[in-house]
Amino acid sequence: MDNLVFSLNATVPVFLLMLLGLFLKYIGWIDDDFAAKMNRFVFLVPLPVLVFNDLATVDFRQVWDVRFVLFCLLATVVSIAISTAVSFLWRDRSIQGEFIQSSYRSSAALLGIAFIQNIYGTAGMAPLMIIGSVPLYNVMAVAMLSTFSPERGKLNGTVWRQTLRGIITNPIIIGIAAGLMWSVLKIPMPHVMEKTVSNVAGMATPMGLIAMGASFDIKKAFAKVKPSLTAAALKLIGFCSLFLPVAIQMGFREEKLVAILVMLGSATTVSCFVMAKNMGHEGVLSSSVIMLTTFLSAFTLTGWLYILKSLGML
Repeated sequence: MDNLVFSLNATVPVFLLMLLGLFLKYIGWIDDDFAAKMNRFVFLVPLPVLVFNDLATVDFRQVWDVRFVLFCLLATVVSIAISTAVSFLWRDRSIQGEFIQSSYRSSAALLGIAFIQNIYGTAGMAPLMIIGSVPLYNVMAVAMLSTFSPERGKLNGTVWRQTLRGIITNPIIIGIAAGLMWSVLKIPMPHVMEKTVSNVAGMATPMGLIAMGASFDIKKAFAKVKPSLTAAALKLIGFCSLFLPVAIQMGFREEKLVAILVMLGSATTVSCFVMAKNMGHEGVLSSSVIMLTTFLSAFTLTGWLYILKSLGML
């Protein structure tokens, strides 16, 4: 019972904030335009400030873990390969690119930080998990969406330059780099700055989750059911079943294990839909997988946390 309570305490507050966003949209206090602007604001300001704050205030030597970053990177590579292989089950080649990216791309920044913060009080290992996975997420998403585009777009130099520029200028990556540099140089943080940074960082999780809930469209969750359910099963169950035992065997525990769990088994990121639409895809499969994984992850993540807690890993 204690393990179940621990798991529910970790997941329920996160999804209650998402339900609040859905409710506020239902009663008309938040519309799609406002939700989109909230999402963008959280991505541009509070989330980068949050990861900066968590890294800048700790000793870099205690935070950095090469084994952990390499594990996240290699697990992401294998996940992409598996998603690509499974995508050939569908005769409709126009959905392959969307299927691949929605199967492996997690909402690592927002949900990852939210869960770890809810359990441990800080973002913990989430920034290092982001370093190991998110840049590769974006590069491979462009590659897959271009390769399997209905318009058969080519992976020319312009596409790659735009992708690399997007990674380098990604606010979260910038926040991580600034936080690590601050920590390495041991720069003192004045009380006024510390308080301001802490206040801005505190907005990230509640605002981001409310905006995510307000962006939820139940009707889209039932479009393209078979490929959507397959992608959701890979995202929420398949990769966790494959990689969590390996992570445990390698000795990862507590914050690191929760970060790995979120990387592997959290909801598909909303940016999948945005990227698919901007690269000539229909976007229906992407939005369907996002909706399904967002809803179902409330149950699967609780289950995974319960199992890990019962095994004494957390």
